[in-house]
Amino acid sequence: MRCLILAAGYATRLYPLTENFPKPLLEVQGKPILDWLIDDLETTGEVAGCVVVSNHRFKPHFDDWAARRSQCIEIVDDGTSTNETRLGAVRDIQFAIDALKLDDDLLVMAGDNLLDFSLKHFVRYAMEKQTTCVMRYFEHDEKRLLKTGVLTIDDQDLVLAMTEKSPTPATHWACPAFYYYRRKDISRVGEAIAEGCAVDAPGSLVAWLCQRTPVHAMEMPGRRYDIGNLASYQEVQQNYKGIEK
Repeated sequence: MRCLILAAGYATRLYPLTENFPKPLLEVQGKPILDWLIDDLETTGEVAGCVVVSNHRFKPHFDDWAARRSQCIEIVDDGTSTNETRLGAVRDIQFAIDALKLDDDLLVMAGDNLLDFSLKHFVRYAMEKQTTCVMRYFEHDEKRLLKTGVLTIDDQDLVLAMTEKSPTPATHWACPAFYYYRRKDISRVGEAIAEGCAVDAPGSLVAWLCQRTPVHAMEMPGRRYDIGNLASYQEVQQNYKGIEK
C-alpha cells in the first residue's frame, strides 16, 4: 500500500503560527508532526511509500523537509495559493491519484493529527477485514460531535452510515481522519465527486462509499490529538508523550 497525507490546508485558526508555515511541519516535543506519523508508518512493514499533498504556497517548506528525510517522499502541489481557492480534501485525493497515477491500496490521513498508539494496529485490522476501513472513538462531548464525522455501526464493526458535522449526530462514534482504502474503492473517488460528494471534509468520501461497499471501523486503542487551534496545539505540546508501540 501507499500512504497519502493530506497537507494542503491553510490552518487559518492557528495564525500567526501558520500564516507562512504549514501546520503539519509544526513541532511537537521537538519533532515535526509529519515525522511522528511517518516514523510510525515505517514500523508497520506494509507501506511502500508516502505522498504528501501540499498547496503551492507551502510546497517549498515540504520540499526542504522531505530532503532531510532518508525515505523517498513525494510532494505534490495542488496549485492553490489561498484558503478561498483550496480544492478540498476529497479533490486533493483525486488530484494526487491523477498526478502520480496511483493504483494501489491507499492509507489516507490528515497531516495535522497525532496518535499515542501505533498505526500498525489499524493496518493489521484492515488486512484482516480485507475491506476499506476507518477508525472510531467514543466522543462523550456532544459539542465536539457536531464538528466531526460520526459513524453508525453494527455489532460486527460494519459502517451502516456516516455523517460529517451533522447538527443531529446519530451516535457518539466519532471518525478521525485516518482511512484505509482498498484499491478498487479509492478508484471510485472521481465517481463520488461527480455524484455530488462533498469535497471539503475527507470523511465525506467514506460517507458516500459506505452506502456502496463494505466499510469497517476499528475502535482506537488509544488517543488522537487533533491540532485545530492555538489552544489544542499548546495542549499537545504539554501532554503528548509519543507513540506506544
